[in-house]
Amino acid sequence: MSKLIDSIDNNMSVQQPNPLVKKGKEILSTVHAFFHGNPPAIIGTVLISIVLIGALMAPVLASHDPNKRVARPHVAPNTEHVLGTTRSGRDVYSQVLYGARKSLAVALSAGVIAMTLAVAIGVTSGYMGGKVDEWLNFITNVFLVFPQLPLLIVLAAFLGQVGSLVITILLGVTSWPWGARVIRSQTMAIRNKEFIISAEVMGESKIRIILVEILPNLVSIVFGGFLGTVIYAMGSEAGLGILGLGDATEVSWGSMLYWAQTSSSLYTGAWWEMIVPATALAITGGGLALINMSIDQVSNPKLKTGPHMKLWKKLKREADQRRGLL
Repeated sequence: MSKLIDSIDNNMSVQQPNPLVKKGKEILSTVHAFFHGNPPAIIGTVLISIVLIGALMAPVLASHDPNKRVARPHVAPNTEHVLGTTRSGRDVYSQVLYGARKSLAVALSAGVIAMTLAVAIGVTSGYMGGKVDEWLNFITNVFLVFPQLPLLIVLAAFLGQVGSLVITILLGVTSWPWGARVIRSQTMAIRNKEFIISAEVMGESKIRIILVEILPNLVSIVFGGFLGTVIYAMGSEAGLGILGLGDATEVSWGSMLYWAQTSSSLYTGAWWEMIVPATALAITGGGLALINMSIDQVSNPKLKTGPHMKLWKKLKREADQRRGLL
């Protein structure tokens, strides 16, 4: 009898699915659901993948040292220099690859700093309420009063020509207020839900409630805010570079635009020196914006049951019919 029971237990243990395999299938299913019928997600992911591969593989893909003069000034695109050269004779193709590293590093780091502050302040303010909410909300409003980009320009000009580290910190500490405001409002809507009240009744600590109960419900909002901050930080870094407030000796898309503007490349016919880094910025920003848009398919319940664009057109048509436009 005992042998029979042991054999049944062994068979049951064999039939139980591997937790890792089950988790892997869940992840693949989530990824498939995210990309299925969602053209913005597919296009955005392809664009960002190309940019990331170019940045990571820059030492392999670059044909020349981006800081060395390798040809005559303003050589037009040819077989040796596929994107031409700058006024100082540097290879534009190599510079745009290495510049992607610096620009993406600044933008991603600034996004992490900004969203860390936004989550910490927004969730604490929304959940704690009372005096804590009043003070944190006051600090957020103070930062919101000042326009971000002009404030950034003033700070950078006050500090003089600054490197990428200082620009990253400036972008991070000036970009969090809008994210904090959105997260605070969502937290205030969640804190009165039954599962939060149940956790409080059971005696769970506030830290655990925030980390385990509230934050998982804010993932899509936090990630969307992170992508938006990265786009803003990338554009701001380029803007500071064009104004000459960044370190022009570092190879980044912003410094490339600065030197292209200084050399009047568009007026002299060397359009590639200006167009190439500007196109790289546009492609990266557009790809991130498309991914950000596609997050709606996950976070918006109306877009979870079918292809993204078809549902969008259907909902738009129904709204137009209600307004009498059709």
